[in-house]
Amino acid sequence: MPEGHTIHRLAGIHRELFAGRVVAVDSPQGRFADGATLLDGRRVADTEAYGKHLLHHFDGELTLHVHLGLYGKFADGPRPAPDPVGQLRMRMMSDAHWLELRGPTACEVLTPPEVAALRARLGQDPLRDDADPLLAYGKIGRGSKPLFALLMDQTVVAGCGLIYANEVLFRAGLAPTTPGRAISFSRWQEMWDDLRALMKEGVVRGRIDTVHSDHTPEAMRRAPRVDRHGGEVYVYRRPGQPCLVCGTAIVRGSMAGRNLYWCPVCQPST
Repeated sequence: MPEGHTIHRLAGIHRELFAGRVVAVDSPQGRFADGATLLDGRRVADTEAYGKHLLHHFDGELTLHVHLGLYGKFADGPRPAPDPVGQLRMRMMSDAHWLELRGPTACEVLTPPEVAALRARLGQDPLRDDADPLLAYGKIGRGSKPLFALLMDQTVVAGCGLIYANEVLFRAGLAPTTPGRAISFSRWQEMWDDLRALMKEGVVRGRIDTVHSDHTPEAMRRAPRVDRHGGEVYVYRRPGQPCLVCGTAIVRGSMAGRNLYWCPVCQPST
């Protein structure tokens, strides 16, 4: 599933392509036919991301809400648009560009109260300037739930996914099982700032890189990481491989059905 940096990157691309333009919207597959009818012929006012949710705001106070989930994908390009092929949920076209959406978990039209309800159930998004890390800490610092699970909880930190959760904990020197109440707000602020910086870099680069300059392939004279997710990381999907900092074998475990990775030396259990 795409993490928050991907959705924010898409929001920026779609804003550049469609904001301020009247668009034609249809659903070749038919599953979004009613929603497409509501949006067809309207002007796109703006686009934004909140966590893993993409919002296209249209004139008339209607919002297209998309959650890509595991299988959703966008494609775009200049006109003319290609002929519809396969299970195409939504197609949007301006006078200059086209956008196609396939396989999302959610593709729906929301009213302002429904958008407000969506925002209300989400946590703080590190990539948004209106986010408040203190509000996130209010949910983190009051219980025994592990930090890994808290970072993955979209009602706590919106947009943080599996890779960022594993990596930011390594960079903080904290075991994934560390209970939230074991860290102070100042420690959480440091983690938040680090996560925000990593995710902002992900928006720019279009991939997740989490290693410091001393641990890049060039600095360590090692081969680049080969993985379909790309990017240089410390622990994610590196079980049994040596830690880039201390050389200890990276360990893999699971929590709530999700894989977690850590270095037992750099991230000692409390």
